[in-house]
Amino acid sequence: MPVIEDEIVRVAARGDGVTADGRHAAFAAPGDHLTPEGLVIPGPHHQQPPCRHFPECGGCQLQHLDDASWAGFITDRVTAALAAHGLKTEIRAPMLSPERTRRRATLHAERRGRQLRLGFTEPGSHKLIDLEECWILDPALFALLNPLRGLLSALLPGARRVNVHLAITDQGPDVLIDGMEAEGLAAAEAITAFAGRHKLARLALDEGFGPTARWEPDPVTITLGGVPVPFPSGSFLQATPEGEAALVAAVREAVGGASTVADLFAGLGTFTFAFPNARVYAAEAARDPIFALKAASGSRQLQVFADHRDLFRRPVTAADLDKFDAVVLDPPRAGAREQTIELAASKVPLIAYVSCNPSTFARDAETLSQGGYRLDWIQPVGQFRWSTHVELAAKFSR
Repeated sequence: MPVIEDEIVRVAARGDGVTADGRHAAFAAPGDHLTPEGLVIPGPHHQQPPCRHFPECGGCQLQHLDDASWAGFITDRVTAALAAHGLKTEIRAPMLSPERTRRRATLHAERRGRQLRLGFTEPGSHKLIDLEECWILDPALFALLNPLRGLLSALLPGARRVNVHLAITDQGPDVLIDGMEAEGLAAAEAITAFAGRHKLARLALDEGFGPTARWEPDPVTITLGGVPVPFPSGSFLQATPEGEAALVAAVREAVGGASTVADLFAGLGTFTFAFPNARVYAAEAARDPIFALKAASGSRQLQVFADHRDLFRRPVTAADLDKFDAVVLDPPRAGAREQTIELAASKVPLIAYVSCNPSTFARDAETLSQGGYRLDWIQPVGQFRWSTHVELAAKFSR
């Protein structure tokens, strides 16, 4: 009797391959075959994972997919989310960030006996993978891992886990360690020597009361739309330069030549500063980012009004939204239910919606559709290489 093999036709939201009859298989790619015993026979889209830590490391979930099948996974996630709300539109080919381009990441560190482990955790576990290589981090960040192990070995008390936030700024690598104290002259000297030796832009500690810079020879900035913006420790930053560029380009295309723009959930101003010739209202609930945005726009004398505002509790009303030519919406993973209700009742002609969660995006898109908006197109972005995390930018119009 011939062995019956079922073909993997898609990849589910959490990364399992799925056959046409609904069987799931871990680490299977479209075009693979699944035997009755559950063995995966690799097909044309199944690549050899390049990293020695895959699949134990939680930094990646899809290293076994080639770019074509990873892009297909991203498109399928968006399509399925829209279908759940009865929506359809043009979905463009995903923009994929290359390997080793992540300029922002949070790692974890802990002592195990004499060993200091630093890396990502295993999926669904607290177990740390001590990274010996990484195919997603920018090399400038990965190069800090071994030196950081040395510093943390000297400063970290036993049996404590800390978070290590890394980012690349205009001045170089920025390091924030939260959950660790470093008191005394010896600790201060070790931190200063380490930061200077490795040319850090800043090294900050958060002992539970907010970040405190222990080394920052020059004010740390991140350039957005050609404008240097002060970068508070631990602030949100688009994960890759390529991902940021793809999202900004899509938002500019959606908004066109609008002369008045409302940038809601503005953060540090990734999209605020994408419109240097427009008058921009920028609203953000996090205090430090909106103050940084305000300082940057003021130094360049830009037509930006920065508003420290919680858009979940106090969304911009439909009447106020009517004063703008376009709105840019970039909410967190929870989406923007309250603000979307006001938008649906407004007369704003153009909306650019940036999302990091296709499910909440589709929910909000249905609300806008019911309010009379047309979903013109979606540009998916694979900013987190080999991850199940999906981002997108979309255009709505009246």
